[in-house]
Amino acid sequence: MPTGQSTVDAERECLLRILGEQRDFLRFTVQGLTDEQARSRPTVSELCLGGLVKHVTKVERDWMAFVLEGAEGSPVVGGDDKEHAGSFHLADGETLASVLEDYAKAAEETDRTVRSLPDLEVSHLLPPAPWFPEGTSWTARDVLVHLVRETAQHCGHADILRETIDGQRTMG
Repeated sequence: MPTGQSTVDAERECLLRILGEQRDFLRFTVQGLTDEQARSRPTVSELCLGGLVKHVTKVERDWMAFVLEGAEGSPVVGGDDKEHAGSFHLADGETLASVLEDYAKAAEETDRTVRSLPDLEVSHLLPPAPWFPEGTSWTARDVLVHLVRETAQHCGHADILRETIDGQRTMG
């Protein structure tokens, strides 16, 4: 730990660094694609590479709203099913470049929000959902770990899609 850095700051920066690495993997996976390739669904899945970038952008923003305002101020669960499904696809007028630019903005917003918190113990009750035990609260730390996990999962999806499109792999 650098001199003068608290344990809280070290933990915060560690989590942000790991999330940043996952973001970089996803950006690397989609580099050099055309918009047509970014929209393509090369497997039986509904997923496309541009849609994955768009989705993780939405997820980061939704969870940061949860950190700041709780479930009442964030559509982390529930929300509009059509909007959620749409977050996995590039809409008319959206390009890979535009969703990557928005992803970079969301990443900056997330990093700024996390660094502005007094600590990572900020906590809110999760909204009712079958996958959340009733009465469970999440801290900002829990949210960051979740964002790392979700981004990493979608990086894996992106790897499969990219390799199916043109043989390109993120690693190896």
